[in-house]
Amino acid sequence: MSDVENEEFTTRVNGAHEAALLTLTTLRETMSEEQSAVAPKIHDVAIIGSGPAGYTAAVYAARADLNPIMFEGYEYGGSLMTTTDVENFPGFEKGILGPELMENMRAQAERFGTDMHMELVDRVDLTGDIKKLWVGDDEYHARAVILSMGSAPRYLGVKGEQELLGRGVSACATCDGFFFRDQDIAVIGGGDSAMEEATFLTKFARSVTIVHRREEFRASAIMLERAQQNEKIRFVTNKTVEEVIETDGKVSGLKLNDTVTGEDSVLDVTAMFVAIGHDPRSEILKGQVEVDPANYVLVQEPSTRTNLSGVFAAGDLVDSHYQQAITAAGSGCRAAIDAEHYLASLA
Repeated sequence: MSDVENEEFTTRVNGAHEAALLTLTTLRETMSEEQSAVAPKIHDVAIIGSGPAGYTAAVYAARADLNPIMFEGYEYGGSLMTTTDVENFPGFEKGILGPELMENMRAQAERFGTDMHMELVDRVDLTGDIKKLWVGDDEYHARAVILSMGSAPRYLGVKGEQELLGRGVSACATCDGFFFRDQDIAVIGGGDSAMEEATFLTKFARSVTIVHRREEFRASAIMLERAQQNEKIRFVTNKTVEEVIETDGKVSGLKLNDTVTGEDSVLDVTAMFVAIGHDPRSEILKGQVEVDPANYVLVQEPSTRTNLSGVFAAGDLVDSHYQQAITAAGSGCRAAIDAEHYLASLA
Protein backbone atom coordinates (compact mmCIF):
# COMPACT_ATOMS: atom_id res chain seq x y z
CA MET A 1 0.00 0.00 0.00
CA SER A 2 1.46 3.33 -1.05
CA ASP A 3 1.86 6.22 1.35
CA VAL A 4 -1.05 8.03 -0.30
CA GLU A 5 -3.27 4.96 -0.06
CA ASN A 6 -2.20 4.43 3.54
CA GLU A 7 -3.04 8.04 4.39
CA GLU A 8 -6.46 7.72 2.71
CA PHE A 9 -7.13 4.48 4.62
CA THR A 10 -6.15 6.08 7.92
CA THR A 11 -8.41 9.05 7.21
CA ARG A 12 -11.33 6.72 6.45
CA VAL A 13 -10.72 4.71 9.63
CA ASN A 14 -10.48 7.84 11.76
CA GLY A 15 -13.63 9.21 10.15
CA ALA A 16 -15.47 5.98 10.79
CA HIS A 17 -14.20 5.95 14.37
CA GLU A 18 -15.38 9.54 14.93
CA ALA A 19 -18.76 8.74 13.39
CA ALA A 20 -19.08 5.70 15.64
CA LEU A 21 -18.20 7.78 18.70
CA LEU A 22 -20.73 10.43 17.66
CA THR A 23 -23.40 7.77 17.17
CA LEU A 24 -22.58 6.20 20.54
CA THR A 25 -22.69 9.58 22.27
CA THR A 26 -26.03 10.41 20.65
CA LEU A 27 -27.36 6.99 21.63
CA ARG A 28 -26.25 7.46 25.23
CA GLU A 29 -27.85 10.91 25.37
CA THR A 30 -31.07 9.54 23.91
CA MET A 31 -31.08 6.64 26.38
CA SER A 32 -30.37 9.05 29.23
CA GLU A 33 -33.26 11.28 28.17
CA GLU A 34 -35.57 8.29 27.83
CA GLN A 35 -34.53 6.93 31.22
CA SER A 36 -35.03 10.38 32.73
CA ALA A 37 -38.49 10.59 31.19
CA VAL A 38 -39.39 7.11 32.38
CA ALA A 39 -37.92 7.42 35.86
CA PRO A 40 -37.85 10.94 37.34
CA LYS A 41 -35.57 11.61 40.28
CA ILE A 42 -37.08 10.43 43.56
CA HIS A 43 -37.02 13.23 46.14
CA ASP A 44 -37.19 12.54 49.86
CA VAL A 45 -39.88 15.15 50.51
CA ALA A 46 -42.13 17.18 48.26
CA ILE A 47 -44.08 20.09 49.75
CA ILE A 48 -47.19 21.26 47.91
CA GLY A 49 -48.18 24.82 48.80
CA SER A 50 -46.48 27.63 50.66
CA GLY A 51 -47.64 30.01 53.39
CA PRO A 52 -46.57 29.70 57.04
CA ALA A 53 -47.18 25.93 57.12
CA GLY A 54 -45.32 25.15 53.91
CA TYR A 55 -42.34 27.40 54.58
CA THR A 56 -41.94 26.16 58.16
CA ALA A 57 -42.10 22.57 56.92
CA ALA A 58 -39.46 23.44 54.33
CA VAL A 59 -37.14 24.97 56.96
CA TYR A 60 -37.36 21.89 59.18
CA ALA A 61 -37.09 19.41 56.32
CA ALA A 62 -34.10 21.19 54.80
CA ARG A 63 -32.30 21.39 58.14
CA ALA A 64 -32.85 17.64 58.52
CA ASP A 65 -31.02 17.12 55.18
CA LEU A 66 -34.17 15.86 53.46
CA ASN A 67 -33.52 18.15 50.46
CA PRO A 68 -37.17 19.15 50.04
CA ILE A 69 -38.61 20.23 46.73
CA MET A 70 -41.37 22.79 47.13
CA PHE A 71 -44.17 23.76 44.76
CA GLU A 72 -45.30 27.19 45.93
CA GLY A 73 -48.07 27.77 43.41
CA TYR A 74 -48.26 30.80 41.15
CA GLU A 75 -48.91 33.15 44.07
CA TYR A 76 -46.48 32.13 46.78
CA GLY A 77 -46.92 32.99 50.45
CA GLY A 78 -50.54 32.03 50.98
CA SER A 79 -53.26 34.30 52.32
CA LEU A 80 -50.81 36.36 54.40
CA MET A 81 -49.63 37.95 51.17
CA THR A 82 -52.93 39.85 51.14
CA THR A 83 -52.86 40.73 54.85
CA THR A 84 -51.81 44.12 56.17
CA ASP A 85 -50.42 44.25 59.72
CA VAL A 86 -49.78 40.98 61.54
CA GLU A 87 -49.75 41.96 65.20
CA ASN A 88 -49.98 38.56 66.89
CA PHE A 89 -47.01 36.65 65.46
CA PRO A 90 -44.43 36.23 68.26
CA GLY A 91 -41.14 38.05 67.90
CA PHE A 92 -42.41 41.23 66.27
CA GLU A 93 -43.11 43.74 69.02
CA LYS A 94 -44.47 46.37 66.63
CA GLY A 95 -46.08 43.91 64.26
CA ILE A 96 -45.04 43.03 60.72
CA LEU A 97 -46.65 43.24 57.31
CA GLY A 98 -48.01 39.92 56.08
CA PRO A 99 -46.02 39.94 52.82
CA GLU A 100 -42.83 40.84 54.70
CA LEU A 101 -43.32 37.93 57.10
CA MET A 102 -43.79 35.56 54.17
CA GLU A 103 -40.73 36.90 52.35
CA ASN A 104 -38.67 36.31 55.49
CA MET A 105 -39.97 32.75 55.88
CA ARG A 106 -39.37 32.02 52.21
CA ALA A 107 -35.81 33.34 52.35
CA GLN A 108 -35.11 31.23 55.43
CA ALA A 109 -36.39 28.06 53.74
CA GLU A 110 -34.34 28.85 50.64
CA ARG A 111 -31.20 29.54 52.69
CA PHE A 112 -31.28 26.02 54.09
CA GLY A 113 -31.48 24.52 50.61
CA THR A 114 -35.15 24.11 49.72
CA ASP A 115 -35.60 23.65 45.97
CA MET A 116 -38.29 26.25 45.20
CA HIS A 117 -40.64 25.99 42.23
CA MET A 118 -43.20 28.75 41.68
CA GLU A 119 -45.48 26.28 39.93
CA LEU A 120 -48.90 24.79 40.55
CA VAL A 121 -49.32 21.05 41.07
CA ASP A 122 -52.46 20.14 39.16
CA ARG A 123 -52.56 16.36 39.60
CA VAL A 124 -51.30 13.82 42.14
CA ASP A 125 -51.14 10.09 42.75
CA LEU A 126 -50.34 9.65 46.43
CA THR A 127 -51.50 6.07 46.86
CA GLY A 128 -48.25 4.23 46.15
CA ASP A 129 -44.95 4.00 48.01
CA ILE A 130 -43.56 6.56 45.57
CA LYS A 131 -45.77 9.63 45.41
CA LYS A 132 -46.30 11.16 41.97
CA LEU A 133 -46.97 14.84 41.27
CA TRP A 134 -47.65 16.55 37.97
CA VAL A 135 -47.03 20.14 36.97
CA GLY A 136 -48.50 20.24 33.49
CA ASP A 137 -46.70 17.43 31.63
CA ASP A 138 -43.75 17.37 34.04
CA GLU A 139 -43.77 14.49 36.52
CA TYR A 140 -42.09 14.51 39.94
CA HIS A 141 -41.60 11.67 42.42
CA ALA A 142 -41.12 11.71 46.20
CA ARG A 143 -41.09 9.26 49.08
CA ALA A 144 -43.07 11.61 51.32
CA VAL A 145 -45.39 14.52 50.63
CA ILE A 146 -46.45 17.42 52.85
CA LEU A 147 -49.71 19.06 51.83
CA SER A 148 -49.97 22.77 52.69
CA MET A 149 -52.13 24.26 49.96
CA GLY A 150 -54.06 26.42 52.41
CA SER A 151 -57.45 27.83 51.56
CA ALA A 152 -59.10 30.12 49.03
CA PRO A 153 -61.47 33.05 49.65
CA ARG A 154 -65.12 32.09 49.85
CA TYR A 155 -67.60 34.11 47.82
CA LEU A 156 -71.30 34.72 48.34
CA GLY A 157 -72.57 32.97 45.24
CA VAL A 158 -75.16 35.65 44.48
CA LYS A 159 -76.31 37.08 41.17
CA GLY A 160 -73.79 39.41 39.55
CA GLU A 161 -70.89 38.48 41.82
CA GLN A 162 -68.78 36.33 39.50
CA GLU A 163 -69.56 38.52 36.49
CA LEU A 164 -68.18 41.56 38.31
CA LEU A 165 -65.03 40.02 39.77
CA GLY A 166 -62.24 42.50 39.17
CA ARG A 167 -64.77 45.19 38.29
CA GLY A 168 -65.79 46.11 41.80
CA VAL A 169 -66.04 42.68 43.43
CA SER A 170 -62.94 41.53 45.30
CA ALA A 171 -61.76 39.42 48.22
CA CYS A 172 -58.49 41.31 48.68
CA ALA A 173 -58.49 44.82 50.12
CA THR A 174 -54.71 45.15 49.96
CA CYS A 175 -54.77 44.20 46.28
CA ASP A 176 -57.65 46.34 45.08
CA GLY A 177 -58.47 48.96 47.72
CA PHE A 178 -56.38 51.64 46.03
CA PHE A 179 -58.68 51.65 42.98
CA PHE A 180 -61.63 52.92 45.02
CA ARG A 181 -60.16 56.09 46.43
CA ASP A 182 -62.82 58.57 47.64
CA GLN A 183 -65.64 56.14 46.90
CA ASP A 184 -68.32 54.44 49.00
CA ILE A 185 -67.65 50.73 49.35
CA ALA A 186 -68.93 47.72 51.30
CA VAL A 187 -67.28 44.88 53.19
CA ILE A 188 -69.28 41.70 53.70
CA GLY A 189 -68.63 39.66 56.86
CA GLY A 190 -68.54 39.74 60.63
CA GLY A 191 -65.21 38.26 61.66
CA ASP A 192 -61.68 39.54 62.16
CA SER A 193 -60.99 39.50 58.43
CA ALA A 194 -63.95 41.77 57.74
CA MET A 195 -62.88 44.24 60.44
CA GLU A 196 -59.30 44.25 59.20
CA GLU A 197 -60.34 44.73 55.57
CA ALA A 198 -62.74 47.54 56.46
CA THR A 199 -60.19 49.35 58.62
CA PHE A 200 -57.56 49.10 55.90
CA LEU A 201 -59.96 50.35 53.23
CA THR A 202 -60.62 53.57 55.15
CA LYS A 203 -57.18 54.68 53.96
CA PHE A 204 -58.68 55.08 50.49
CA ALA A 205 -62.48 55.07 50.62
CA ARG A 206 -64.81 57.91 51.49
CA SER A 207 -66.90 55.48 53.53
CA VAL A 208 -66.95 51.76 54.31
CA THR A 209 -70.14 49.91 55.20
CA ILE A 210 -69.78 46.54 56.94
CA VAL A 211 -72.73 44.33 56.04
CA HIS A 212 -73.37 41.38 58.35
CA ARG A 213 -76.17 38.84 58.34
CA ARG A 214 -76.47 38.77 62.14
CA GLU A 215 -76.67 41.26 64.98
CA GLU A 216 -73.64 39.82 66.79
CA PHE A 217 -70.14 39.76 65.35
CA ARG A 218 -67.62 36.91 65.46
CA ALA A 219 -64.69 39.31 65.43
CA SER A 220 -62.37 39.55 68.41
CA ALA A 221 -63.05 42.41 70.81
CA ILE A 222 -59.96 44.39 69.82
CA MET A 223 -60.67 44.15 66.08
CA LEU A 224 -64.34 45.04 66.48
CA GLU A 225 -63.56 47.98 68.74
CA ARG A 226 -60.99 49.30 66.30
CA ALA A 227 -63.56 49.26 63.48
CA GLN A 228 -66.27 50.80 65.65
CA GLN A 229 -64.01 53.70 66.59
CA ASN A 230 -63.25 54.52 62.96
CA GLU A 231 -65.56 57.33 61.89
CA LYS A 232 -65.42 56.23 58.24
CA ILE A 233 -66.97 52.84 59.06
CA ARG A 234 -70.68 52.18 59.59
CA PHE A 235 -72.44 48.88 60.29
CA VAL A 236 -75.49 47.33 58.66
CA THR A 237 -76.62 44.21 60.53
CA ASN A 238 -79.25 41.53 59.93
CA LYS A 239 -78.81 41.99 56.19
CA THR A 240 -77.76 39.58 53.44
CA VAL A 241 -76.61 40.45 49.94
CA GLU A 242 -79.07 39.14 47.36
CA GLU A 243 -77.56 40.65 44.23
CA VAL A 244 -74.63 42.75 43.05
CA ILE A 245 -76.06 45.52 40.90
CA GLU A 246 -74.21 46.44 37.72
CA THR A 247 -74.14 49.68 35.76
CA ASP A 248 -71.91 50.12 32.70
CA GLY A 249 -70.01 46.94 33.52
CA LYS A 250 -69.13 47.95 37.08
CA VAL A 251 -70.58 47.59 40.57
CA SER A 252 -73.10 50.32 41.35
CA GLY A 253 -74.88 48.88 44.37
CA LEU A 254 -75.99 45.90 46.43
CA LYS A 255 -79.49 44.56 46.81
CA LEU A 256 -79.90 43.69 50.50
CA ASN A 257 -82.51 41.62 52.28
CA ASP A 258 -83.41 42.16 55.94
CA THR A 259 -83.22 38.79 57.73
CA VAL A 260 -85.73 39.99 60.37
CA THR A 261 -88.39 41.85 58.37
CA GLY A 262 -87.80 40.32 54.94
CA GLU A 263 -87.70 43.76 53.34
CA ASP A 264 -85.36 44.54 50.43
CA SER A 265 -83.21 47.65 50.13
CA VAL A 266 -80.38 48.96 47.97
CA LEU A 267 -76.97 50.03 49.25
CA ASP A 268 -75.24 52.41 46.83
CA VAL A 269 -71.57 51.40 46.61
CA THR A 270 -68.99 51.06 43.86
CA ALA A 271 -67.19 48.05 45.31
CA MET A 272 -67.90 44.97 47.40
CA PHE A 273 -65.11 43.27 49.34
CA VAL A 274 -66.06 39.78 50.51
CA ALA A 275 -64.58 38.61 53.83
CA ILE A 276 -66.68 35.61 54.87
CA GLY A 277 -63.99 32.98 55.30
CA HIS A 278 -62.11 30.52 53.16
CA ASP A 279 -62.50 27.05 51.66
CA PRO A 280 -59.66 24.50 51.73
CA ARG A 281 -57.79 23.89 48.48
CA SER A 282 -58.24 20.13 48.55
CA GLU A 283 -59.68 19.53 45.06
CA ILE A 284 -56.68 17.63 43.66
CA LEU A 285 -56.79 15.20 46.61
CA LYS A 286 -60.30 13.97 45.86
CA GLY A 287 -60.65 10.20 46.01
CA GLN A 288 -57.25 9.73 47.68
CA VAL A 289 -56.84 11.75 50.89
CA GLU A 290 -59.74 11.65 53.35
CA VAL A 291 -61.49 14.96 54.03
CA ASP A 292 -64.32 16.06 56.32
CA PRO A 293 -67.74 17.25 55.06
CA ALA A 294 -66.31 20.76 54.59
CA ASN A 295 -63.39 19.32 52.54
CA TYR A 296 -60.71 19.96 55.18
CA VAL A 297 -58.08 17.22 55.19
CA LEU A 298 -58.39 14.77 58.08
CA VAL A 299 -55.23 13.97 60.05
CA GLN A 300 -54.52 11.51 62.83
CA GLU A 301 -54.13 13.93 65.72
CA PRO A 302 -51.84 14.80 67.38
CA SER A 303 -49.75 13.90 64.31
CA THR A 304 -50.13 15.32 60.81
CA ARG A 305 -50.52 11.89 59.20
CA THR A 306 -53.33 11.45 56.71
CA ASN A 307 -55.00 8.17 55.77
CA LEU A 308 -52.21 7.57 53.24
CA SER A 309 -48.80 6.35 54.33
CA GLY A 310 -46.13 8.98 53.75
CA VAL A 311 -48.62 11.80 53.19
CA PHE A 312 -48.86 14.59 55.77
CA ALA A 313 -50.98 17.74 55.92
CA ALA A 314 -50.62 21.08 57.69
CA GLY A 315 -51.97 24.61 57.94
CA ASP A 316 -55.36 25.92 56.86
CA LEU A 317 -55.83 22.86 54.66
CA VAL A 318 -56.44 20.99 57.92
CA ASP A 319 -57.48 23.68 60.39
CA SER A 320 -61.08 24.83 60.11
CA HIS A 321 -61.09 26.36 63.59
CA TYR A 322 -58.07 28.49 64.49
CA GLN A 323 -56.67 29.51 61.08
CA GLN A 324 -53.83 31.59 62.49
CA ALA A 325 -50.35 32.11 61.06
CA ILE A 326 -48.72 30.81 64.24
CA THR A 327 -50.82 27.62 64.38
CA ALA A 328 -50.16 27.01 60.68
CA ALA A 329 -46.42 27.39 61.23
CA GLY A 330 -46.58 24.99 64.18
CA SER A 331 -48.37 22.35 62.15
CA GLY A 332 -45.82 22.77 59.35
CA CYS A 333 -43.09 22.03 61.88
CA ARG A 334 -44.92 18.90 63.02
CA ALA A 335 -45.47 17.74 59.43
CA ALA A 336 -41.75 17.98 58.65
CA ILE A 337 -40.83 16.05 61.80
CA ASP A 338 -43.47 13.41 61.01
CA ALA A 339 -42.09 13.09 57.48
CA GLU A 340 -38.54 12.77 58.83
CA HIS A 341 -39.59 9.96 61.17
CA TYR A 342 -41.48 8.25 58.36
CA LEU A 343 -38.46 8.33 56.04
CA ALA A 344 -36.22 7.02 58.82
CA SER A 345 -38.57 4.06 59.23
CA LEU A 346 -38.00 3.15 55.56
CA ALA A 347 -34.24 2.90 55.96
